Amino acid sequence: MRNPPQSLLSLTVNAAVLYLSRINHLSHLPDHIVLELFARTLEAGKLNERVLRLFMASGNEEVLSAIDALKIKIDVVAPIIPTRCHEFRLNELD
Repeated sequence: MRNPPQSLLSLTVNAAVLYLSRINHLSHLPDHIVLELFARTLEAGKLNERVLRLFMASGNEEVLSAIDALKIKIDVVAPIIPTRCHEFRLNELD
């Protein structure tokens, strides 16, 4: 027996997974499609920091819950920039 053809939605999500690096935001997508895209991204092994941030910025509660459940974290190290660079350099030399 032949397999039934894939739906247009399924083909679109598969194509989106291939080109996730070119997508800047997911705000225009319905929540159920963002969730499906996240699941297929995990299956394809295409989840990296940039893509993770893309999904986190979508604000999709189910995706955020899945990220928490999988214990995926982004190490955020904010640089400490002195407000008085001149004084900072002088203090280092003393």
